[in-house]
Amino acid sequence: MIQFITNYHDDISLTEQTEYVLEAGCRWVQLRLKGADDAEIYMVGKALRQLCDRYEATLILDDVVRMVPVIGADGVHLGKQDMPVDEARKLLGPDKIIGGTANTFEDVKRLAQQGANYIGCGPFRFTTTKKNLSPLLGLEGYAAILEQMRQQQIDLPLIAIGGITVEDVPDLIDLGVSGIAISGAILEAKKPEIMMRKFIRAEHKARKLKDKSNTK
Repeated sequence: MIQFITNYHDDISLTEQTEYVLEAGCRWVQLRLKGADDAEIYMVGKALRQLCDRYEATLILDDVVRMVPVIGADGVHLGKQDMPVDEARKLLGPDKIIGGTANTFEDVKRLAQQGANYIGCGPFRFTTTKKNLSPLLGLEGYAAILEQMRQQQIDLPLIAIGGITVEDVPDLIDLGVSGIAISGAILEAKKPEIMMRKFIRAEHKARKLKDKSNTK
């Protein structure tokens, strides 16, 4: 699965970004609006909800738990400094998707115990789209975390994030990540929709190769 995270851009509005990636085949969008007030979140969120409904895509809000039911989003993604997952679950109920950010296996373990539906784990490498970066993981970091998850039987989707390029996709999928979240790679491309298609094709191809190797 390829996930797209919105970000402010001088030339591409948040709704345009979303339409580009949905048209290209992406089916998971996270609306990130750091510093926005509820009025802006509501206006943009409702527009993205309509787009995601048209393409039968999942819409996740970043951080703002209170706006999930107002917009009709499918869930929320919570950073390490945001509301704890178990508190969000009490507010949103059992049916909403709740993801959390991790940088270490201890983060993953905590999020699993709190009832997260998936883990956004990173950063893979340096990225300019997020401030106050945690230590970079690289392939070795993901491999170590995934192995610890297997050892402790934590069966949650792990989504890699942070400066990932198309060329990184095969190695990350081969390691065992469940998906890849991207933002800057799309928004910095001359043709965002073409770049999104490249990511989707790369992930699909990598999964086919992995499945083929696993059946041998």
